[in-house]
Amino acid sequence: MLEGCKTAQERWGGVHIIIDRWLGQRRQLLEMGIYLRERGEFTPTDTPKIQSFCEQLVDYVSAGHFTVYEQLALEAKEFHDDGAVVLLRELLPLIDSTTEVAIEFNDKYDTKEHCNAQLEALPFSLQALAVVMAERFQYEDQLIKELHEAHSEKSV
Repeated sequence: MLEGCKTAQERWGGVHIIIDRWLGQRRQLLEMGIYLRERGEFTPTDTPKIQSFCEQLVDYVSAGHFTVYEQLALEAKEFHDDGAVVLLRELLPLIDSTTEVAIEFNDKYDTKEHCNAQLEALPFSLQALAVVMAERFQYEDQLIKELHEAHSEKSV
């Protein structure tokens, strides 16, 4: 997608747009998660909102793995930033472990049948997911800072 850009600004400005979009997804995910956590008790009428949250969760996690991290790695390589590449290699396994938790949550609540069978456990599941996702957000913020923001000035 970004490989055809002619200048560094065009290319890495495109990464900035991807990151901004992705962080917007994060904000929406957080807002929905907070809304659900504040509900406390759930009934089958809440199932569509829970399923929507699962979709947002999977979309966010997927965008990280299949778009954002890939672009950050390309950017680090383009700028010959070996330290950033090493950081990426260190943080990706930690991020992967949070992905597993997110996918397990999704698998537990993604369908009406799954969700309705597990409504009592949902507050605990949401709390556990919140802790893991907070860790993930810290790792991702570190990647953005070290792999993208550090190169922003160089691309101008």
